[in-house]
Amino acid sequence: MRSSIILVAGATLAIAATAVNAATTAGPIMGSAKATSRPAFQGYYDGHKDTYLNTDVSSKSEAAMMQVNYSARLATIKNLPEIYLVEGKAAPGQLAVFGSEPGKKDYSPLWSETILTWKAGARPVLLTSDTQINAVEKKGTLTERDGHVVLNCPIIKVGKGG
Repeated sequence: MRSSIILVAGATLAIAATAVNAATTAGPIMGSAKATSRPAFQGYYDGHKDTYLNTDVSSKSEAAMMQVNYSARLATIKNLPEIYLVEGKAAPGQLAVFGSEPGKKDYSPLWSETILTWKAGARPVLLTSDTQINAVEKKGTLTERDGHVVLNCPIIKVGKGG
């Protein structure tokens, strides 16, 4: 009988401590955190590398290929910053290129997919910023097209330097 009383008292204290901790934290409670393993990727923004996750996409075929969640509703969201992806030949070390990053006023974890393709005979260079992409396009060696896909790729770590 005594151990039952102690157990109940211990449980009550744990619940009370959790309630006190919850009451002193700012914002809504989401529950206890759990560790999970998820592949992370790197992409360029203004000459440095940022680390991001890829969790959802508005294209069924890309979702299957990338092994991420398919969300048709993402396709209805407009006016998003661009994520540039090179299709076909590319410079060694080419990664995705972001049009924004956390801390910028237009940052969003949702991205409009823009596909870049080097024209025949063009020598690919490493693309590391949207400004550079626009300059190379003006030279006529690179083309871009709307992929008509929205990706949920939150940047989780902003890199430094070039």
